[in-house]
Amino acid sequence: MDEKDWWKSRKVWGAVVALAGALAGMTGVHLDAASSEEAVGALTALAGAAGALVAIWGRFAARETLR
Repeated sequence: MDEKDWWKSRKVWGAVVALAGALAGMTGVHLDAASSEEAVGALTALAGAAGALVAIWGRFAARETLR
């Protein structure tokens, strides 16, 4: 089985959206299925962008040079 970072997993972000939806529901806010699906897609894209930024920052912050 291939490995990937946890934040690249659609299942993890789906669970985050489900949890957020449950908490929102307890406060009187309701999400329909389409909104939940859009939120998962947006969070997955955001996580990918954050990962790219961390990788770029890591390269500039590195103390060793590349060959």
